[in-house]
Amino acid sequence: MADTLHRSPVLRHREDAFARLPEGLEIVAEPDVALADLRVPEGAVASATGVVGVALPLEPNTWVARPGGQVVWLGPDEWLVSDADERPEALEAALRAAVAPHDGAAVDVSAQRTAVRLRGRHARALLATGCALDLHPSVFGAGRSAQTTLGLVGVVLLALDDRGEDYRILVRPSFAGYLADWLLDAAVEFEPPGPAAAL
Repeated sequence: MADTLHRSPVLRHREDAFARLPEGLEIVAEPDVALADLRVPEGAVASATGVVGVALPLEPNTWVARPGGQVVWLGPDEWLVSDADERPEALEAALRAAVAPHDGAAVDVSAQRTAVRLRGRHARALLATGCALDLHPSVFGAGRSAQTTLGLVGVVLLALDDRGEDYRILVRPSFAGYLADWLLDAAVEFEPPGPAAAL
């Protein structure tokens, strides 16, 4: 499905700059995928399991993998469901059909966010320059998520590993260019020092 959607143009136009990052950092503009905001009353959480493919994460600030994507906890009765293999309208319809009888709701929000992948041995240190969260893997390892600010931009941050070297950043498309430029600027700090100036 991802090939029928697109990558954010403002991120795609920065791919040359992404390719020139210092060693130990990689930024990738990920393909846009189907996203749905899912609201389910507390007593009906199990109703969504069949169509989502996994149990909804109930612990705050966590995410779980599902076939074709992820389910991210956003609030006590709210989740963000992604699917790289399904069309946005089909994902919305399937989720809505499962939860509507239980007073739940599903809304296509595919146009609300685009994804940036940040990885490498300096990834956590780079994020720490613009994010107030404690990102140490002991507290923000694989399966953790947060709605936070990064470089003054609101994002949803997902930790993809337990080493602090792999993250997915979901950002609103209108701020994607700013965030990409901020990441590129912050990455300069990790460039190896040049030759010492002659005395």
